[in-house]
Amino acid sequence: MEKSVASDLIDFLNASPTAFHAVEEAKRQLKNGGYEQISEKEDWDLQVGKKYFFTRNYSTILAFAIGKKYVAGNGSHIIGAHTDSPCLKLKPISKVAKGGYLQVGVQTYGGGLWHTWFDRDLTVAGRMIIKQGKDDSVSYTHRLVRIEEPIMRIPTLAIHLDRDVNDGFKVNKHSHLIPVLATSIKAELNKPIAESNAVGAVPTDGKNSPEKHHSLLLKLLATQANCKPDEICDFELQACDTQPSVIAGAMKEFIFSGRLDNLCMSFCSLKALIDATSSESSLENETGVRMVALFDHEEVGSNSAQGAGSPVMLDALSRITSSFSSDSKLLKKAIQRSFIVSADMAHALHPNYMDKHEENHQPKMHSGLVIKHNANQRYATNAVTSFIFREIAQKHNLPIQDFVVRNDMPCGSTIGPILASGVGIRTVDVGGPQLSMHSIREMCAVDDVKHSYEHFKAYFQEFSSLDAKITVDN
Repeated sequence: MEKSVASDLIDFLNASPTAFHAVEEAKRQLKNGGYEQISEKEDWDLQVGKKYFFTRNYSTILAFAIGKKYVAGNGSHIIGAHTDSPCLKLKPISKVAKGGYLQVGVQTYGGGLWHTWFDRDLTVAGRMIIKQGKDDSVSYTHRLVRIEEPIMRIPTLAIHLDRDVNDGFKVNKHSHLIPVLATSIKAELNKPIAESNAVGAVPTDGKNSPEKHHSLLLKLLATQANCKPDEICDFELQACDTQPSVIAGAMKEFIFSGRLDNLCMSFCSLKALIDATSSESSLENETGVRMVALFDHEEVGSNSAQGAGSPVMLDALSRITSSFSSDSKLLKKAIQRSFIVSADMAHALHPNYMDKHEENHQPKMHSGLVIKHNANQRYATNAVTSFIFREIAQKHNLPIQDFVVRNDMPCGSTIGPILASGVGIRTVDVGGPQLSMHSIREMCAVDDVKHSYEHFKAYFQEFSSLDAKITVDN
């Protein structure tokens, strides 16, 4: 079990260089698990005992399984995570040429440890809008793209030219974080391609102005997407590390990878849902809805049409409830009977910076999921929600630990408070412990992947019966 869950995570990570690819991989796994894709643009014809999923913007995905004893007004037990990670995203006009180099202009996305992006072998991945057909038969397709080999690098400045660099490496995000794509001399061998309708050209007064993107980059993307450069209408691309995710360490106890925050929790919750609904009898006695919601844009505040701050969660709950009853009052009842586990990676104790943790709250690797607490509601955990999650751990003999930030340090936040306040659902904030959070290369423990998966799976299987035993607002 331990190796298989961890190795499955490695496969998921290596298939998911961007949020779009993470959704693509989640779709594949859900379909293999018997989940049916539905669309928010169409009417839903839902049935008890059946399993469904939908995507929004192809960067957010919600999957749910309806218990065979579900009736309208019953609650959903949900795990929420996010598909995005801090990264460098290509600018709308990415072409930069200076000093004899061709470079690619990027924007910083989220709060990354940007110094870790230097001297890494980088490539690009994301999505493109591609034109197909001609004249009256033109259509536009959405296609994911990923160039596998390293094509870019952000080189550091030699210490000989910056003698004080080891006293504090300060990155100017505008000037210093510009990847090198090629030298101008070599690029001359590959003459620019003149296309009037390509994303690489800007029509002005009937003529093409200088390209928005290097023709060399467009040619690489077109080759990868099996199209012509002038068929690329637009794209959302980001720089990606090419080093694969691995199980590592002297005892093979760690996972070294980018994007563990938060694809690790996304994967564990997704696998738990699929496995907790895999057999014919899985939903036999289930009175609620088992759901996983993987949102985009958590790293930048969740305020988008597909972020946790959007109505996507409320829309899903509303449409599920209304599929079984036209009584609009039942949605409010369903919300009060629901529960969200906000799953986002947590800060493990760092052996070189132990003073950064409060002495009684030092999450450690191999010690299970971390329940996050904050009196100022940066996390949505309270005594009732933490009890429920802790009780499930105790019943299954799973380790659990607690985290509170030091009073003299600011506290990060998650989708937990956003969903709790926006939708009104009881919420607990948890996460697997990790080091190097927001680095291009992070690390966590193999054991905690297993613990997280088992804890989430038990939550899906047992929440309904446990919640029925708890009395609070009666």
